[in-house]
Amino acid sequence: MAMKGLLLLCLLLSFGDRGQGSSVCPHLCSCHSSVVNCSSRSFTLSSLPTRFPPATTELRLHDNLLTTLPNGMLDGLTSLHSVSLHGNPWTCDCGVLYLRAWLLGQPARRISDRNITCSSPPDLRGRLVMYLTEEEVLDSCHYWYCDLALVSQVCLFVFVVVQMALLAAVVVFLRKFERLSKEARRTTEESFTAGEGLMGNEYKPLNDSCI
Repeated sequence: MAMKGLLLLCLLLSFGDRGQGSSVCPHLCSCHSSVVNCSSRSFTLSSLPTRFPPATTELRLHDNLLTTLPNGMLDGLTSLHSVSLHGNPWTCDCGVLYLRAWLLGQPARRISDRNITCSSPPDLRGRLVMYLTEEEVLDSCHYWYCDLALVSQVCLFVFVVVQMALLAAVVVFLRKFERLSKEARRTTEESFTAGEGLMGNEYKPLNDSCI
C-alpha cells in the first residue's frame, strides 16, 4: 500500500508540474493574472514567444516589429477576450492571410483596436488588414514571386557572364603559354644546332693538321 501511495503521489506531482509549465509567463513578457503583456519589446517573427498560457484573457502585442503572425498561434487561446496588435509593421503578402482570417473570425469585442494596417507593399500601405480581399493579398504574393524570379534570373545571368569571362581568360592563358613554349623550344633547338656547328668547325682544322 505504501508503494502504491508513493507512486500515486509521484503521478500527481508530475501532472501538476506539466500544468504549471503550460502556464509559465513567456520570456521577456510580463503577466498579471490572465493578462499577458508583450508590448513594446521589439519582438520580431523569429523572437516572438510561440506559446502563451491557455488561460490568457488579454494579450498585448502592440508596438513591436511584427510583420506577420505564425499560423495557428492564437487558435489555442480559447479564453481570449482582448488582443492588441496595432503599432506593428505588418507586411500584407501571403504571410498575412492567417492574421486576416483570424481577425475576420473574431467578434468585435475581442479586438481592442481594429485599426491594424499594412506597412507594405507600397500599393497596400495604410489599408486595414481585415478588409483586404484575397485577390489583393494574392496579387501582392505574385508580385513578390515575380521580384524573386527576376532577381534569380539576374543572378544567373551574372554567374554565366563571370563563367564565360573566366573561360576566356583560361583560353588566352593557355594560348600564350603554348606560344611561349614553342618559342622556348625553337630557341633551344637553334642553340643546340649552333653549338654542333661550332664544335664541327673546331674539329676540322685539327683533322687537317694531322694529315
